[in-house]
Amino acid sequence: MGQKVNSHGMRVGINKGWDSVWISNKKNFGSFILEDKKIRDFIKEKYKQYAISRILIERDENKIVISLKTARPGMVIGQKGAGVEQMKKEISALCKGKEVQINVIEIKYADLDAQLVAESVANALNGRMSFRRAMKQALSRVTKAGAKGVKIMISGRLDGADIARSEHKQEGSLPLQTLRADIDYGFAEANVSGRVGVKVWIYKGEILGKVDLTKEQGGK
Repeated sequence: MGQKVNSHGMRVGINKGWDSVWISNKKNFGSFILEDKKIRDFIKEKYKQYAISRILIERDENKIVISLKTARPGMVIGQKGAGVEQMKKEISALCKGKEVQINVIEIKYADLDAQLVAESVANALNGRMSFRRAMKQALSRVTKAGAKGVKIMISGRLDGADIARSEHKQEGSLPLQTLRADIDYGFAEANVSGRVGVKVWIYKGEILGKVDLTKEQGGK
């Protein structure tokens, strides 16, 4: 089965869904992929303080439905929905005037979301915290939140060393080869003496039986 870094890819259709859900002809396929990337890059860059973990995109003719999974829904929505309306206008302008709908999905347990944990470790590194201390604190938070296993890997010029290397810490089990295992993966980067990558895997238990992938994708 191989060693897949991102555990999401090999579980798509089993207990994970696609981040982009749409059908296109050959003419529009490439432009839709590029448009999806522009939307994700824009939201991640401009709203990086809003704890947005996943950006799910669905298309229906000229309409784009974007579902944002975030630990800070209030910040995204804004006062009386002003934040969402502003975001709609910006994304619509980015997509040449297409109609945009935005759904906000709250993440109740941020410490069980691998992407948010990776970003928190990256922010700690940017704040000049020791990488070992940052990993230890993150492991403790994830374990207390109820995860069955967690692994954090940091790669780069750690502590300003001349040669890049990788360090990792793990607690609990992490069955990466078990397809029914619910494993969340996240990646973030910090700028400390060069680019430093942070990878996080969180094992939440096994999923048995049929999975409603529309709910997993934030759909109906």
